[in-house]
Amino acid sequence: MNLLKKIFGGDTSGVERDNRAVYFYVQPLRCDDVLRVRVDLHNDLSLRDDGDGYWVRKLISSGNYKCNQVELTLYFDSNRRLQQDMTEIQGGKIVDREAFDAWQAQTTAE
Repeated sequence: MNLLKKIFGGDTSGVERDNRAVYFYVQPLRCDDVLRVRVDLHNDLSLRDDGDGYWVRKLISSGNYKCNQVELTLYFDSNRRLQQDMTEIQGGKIVDREAFDAWQAQTTAE
């Protein structure tokens, strides 16, 4: 976890990174589902209008009809590092990996 804090700075709950992508765990407001969202750092990002970094918008839906759609807008610097202070989420919240694992275990047990 300390490595992630060095990479991203600040609180990194709900965020993981490998050499190609960043992963987020998102829970819609109207259901208990926890969804894993992958942002490919080489293919998903668009150059910002000011040319000073990148951004991406992800619309996230669950197969559960009770869940609402979640909109996640992320901003990255010119080195493709997440700028967490600029992260925007509507219709849900970012949760940690443990919440995703617990939800997955519960779903598998049913």
